[in-house]
Amino acid sequence: MNPTNSTLWPIFLLIIFFSEAEAYDPLDPFGNITIKWDVISWTPDGYVALVTMNNFQMYRHIMSPGWTLGWGWAKKEVIWSMVGAQATEQGDCSKFKGNVPHCCKRNPIVVDLLPGVPYNQQIANCCKGGVVASWGQDPSSAVSSFQVSVGLAGTSNKTVKLPKNFTLLGPGPGYTCGPAKIVPSTVYLTPDRRRKTQALMTWNVTCTYSQLLVSKHPSCCVSFSSFYNDTITPCPTCSCGCQNKKDCIMSNSNKLKMVGINTPKKDNTPLLQCTHHMCPIRVHWHVKINYKDYWRVKIAVTNFNYRMNYTQWTLVAQHPNLNNVTQVFSFDYKPLVPYQSINDTGMFYGMKFYNDLLMEAGNFGNVQTEVLLKKDKDTFTLKQGWAFPRKIYFNGDECQLPPPDAYPVLPNSAQNNLISFSRNSGTMFLLFVIIFL
Repeated sequence: MNPTNSTLWPIFLLIIFFSEAEAYDPLDPFGNITIKWDVISWTPDGYVALVTMNNFQMYRHIMSPGWTLGWGWAKKEVIWSMVGAQATEQGDCSKFKGNVPHCCKRNPIVVDLLPGVPYNQQIANCCKGGVVASWGQDPSSAVSSFQVSVGLAGTSNKTVKLPKNFTLLGPGPGYTCGPAKIVPSTVYLTPDRRRKTQALMTWNVTCTYSQLLVSKHPSCCVSFSSFYNDTITPCPTCSCGCQNKKDCIMSNSNKLKMVGINTPKKDNTPLLQCTHHMCPIRVHWHVKINYKDYWRVKIAVTNFNYRMNYTQWTLVAQHPNLNNVTQVFSFDYKPLVPYQSINDTGMFYGMKFYNDLLMEAGNFGNVQTEVLLKKDKDTFTLKQGWAFPRKIYFNGDECQLPPPDAYPVLPNSAQNNLISFSRNSGTMFLLFVIIFL
């Protein structure tokens, strides 16, 4: 083997490894969105298919304005009709006489229908404006479906050509879709559950998410405080990039009184409150109280975006003591065990119709909870930043944490009086944090 080639070969393998591992999420290693096409009947010039989008991600959902799905036809197919979704453009259908297809584009773009459309345009799991819950939060709402009638296509499983070049926006970039692959046909149960039927042909498309495809900067940051130290560790400066610093608005600015300031723009451009971190979301973790057998943490999530309400938001934390969560106040909580034996990750999310909507920046743009954890006396310590999380995710994106050397330090003089001190000062100090930070 050529020495030069021998030297470059390991580098080539590393490039392949990191390019394929780019979308890998260590806290949700099996998370993906699977798009399944079931051919349920043949037509004189094609087929009718039921397309189902399953969100198997534990804590990353698709929020308003919803998903957008695209693909390229392998031949000269057209879409005769759709139920539960629609193509955004019809394209050039001038060659058709009489019946005109719903879409003649070679690369159709499809979106979900809005709620409230007539029943004859609906099927099960459609018409939610493209909003799809995460699997860990609500499996029953983690699915979206539509039906499509395809023409000028094959009329058997030997002549049908699979669509290619699938794209998924959810609602923005971040997803990469693999090629369509033929899989065993889906089996259905009749309503009386006494008979099984199956699709005539089935293929799957798997889409995975990478935060790097969205932005080179994080979309959220984390700050810390504790009862045992007056120091507040803020989000790092320019955590989310400061390229939009000139477009931000001070919280006391007269611009906030302008009509339409809180109206979302078509391109989803944010309008942020001016901060040193320039993040739309800040998560604050406060070590509040140290009891004899328990300790308590307060978590506050603040929205600094004047043009975004976060629906069905999720917050994921990784900390070794999450295996002993005793009680969570005002949030729903679910442990995540991606590696079976390691229970150090948990998902927090809002209670339905109570605080599952994180309002835009302003007086109501925050949500808070407290978490009571039981101590494992063999591992628990307040030294060296152990009480702070290892990772924080908001809506599936990893947040920027402060550098370890900036964490609140445990004073040597407080070692003996730590428990009594925390009981007396924890509440008042946290009030200072929430109001003034």
